[in-house]
Amino acid sequence: MRCREALAELLRVDDPERIVFCFNCTDALNLAIRGLPLVGGHVVATALDHNASLRPLCGMAARGEIALDVLLPGPDGAVSRAQVERALRPDTQLVALSHASNVTGALQPAAEIGALCREKGVCFLLDAAQTLGIAPVYPEALCADLIAFPGHKGLLGPMGTGGLWIRPGLTLRPYREGGTGSRSDSPLQPDELPDRYESGTLNLPGIAGLLEGVRFLQAHGDEIRLKEEALTKKLRNSLSQLNGVSLYGPTDNTVGIVSFNVDGLRSGETADALNRAGVGMRAGLHCAPLMHRALGTLETGVVRASPGFFNTEAEIERTAWFVETLAKASRA
Repeated sequence: MRCREALAELLRVDDPERIVFCFNCTDALNLAIRGLPLVGGHVVATALDHNASLRPLCGMAARGEIALDVLLPGPDGAVSRAQVERALRPDTQLVALSHASNVTGALQPAAEIGALCREKGVCFLLDAAQTLGIAPVYPEALCADLIAFPGHKGLLGPMGTGGLWIRPGLTLRPYREGGTGSRSDSPLQPDELPDRYESGTLNLPGIAGLLEGVRFLQAHGDEIRLKEEALTKKLRNSLSQLNGVSLYGPTDNTVGIVSFNVDGLRSGETADALNRAGVGMRAGLHCAPLMHRALGTLETGVVRASPGFFNTEAEIERTAWFVETLAKASRA
């Protein structure tokens, strides 16, 4: 309960029991999507979205269960309120949005889109995988109905943790049913939250670790945000000055992600070389293929750097030097 209370404080919501623990953010997004009465209706998603939401939605569309529109971001890396408004139909049941792209880091106008959904009576699902713990994520301000999040990113908790905040008055159909430790005399799933959605044994060691991560955030939140912003800006500026290096995404209004490629190298080759030098990077499509199609990087993927609070300026400078060395070698 202490972890729920800490998360409720972070989200600025009153009822901690409306925060449901899940296996991860993918599990939370599946609970949200599969728990809503979407069959026969229309859904709006975006090319920014992770496969964690796109695959359930595209699967439903392929089976003829829903109509699905996927919106492309504009030159600023964002999907606008106007785009969403044009896509809405009388039968639209859901708008699903990643709060920030996990490929470019571009923040989305979630509050504007949420307000539109509230006006139109459309459910608004926000994937806060890249933002909770890093940027303000307050359901009331964002007019969100559902917010999914992982524990191991901005919340500084262990892998295999995550959760879903569910707006008061909104009920989802559970897609896992079983033992909850409550109302065990009934053959039916209990209605009370959070038990309705938490069948089986929870990852209690992971949740204990998540609590410590949230407590650290509560103690150092502004310090963390400012340092991550400074390191991200420093890395982006350093890489932007290198010949033979291509950067992706906007230069501002982003979270701590810098995506790039070294000309002449596939992203995996660049990341492998950097990893051998002790610089941890991830390469590939990052489970967001439609974003790569929009960027023109579907064949190569991108290398993604994620500067964090525990990195140093010296490490950022070392990273830029290694990338410069690779770029020179690639041109030789």
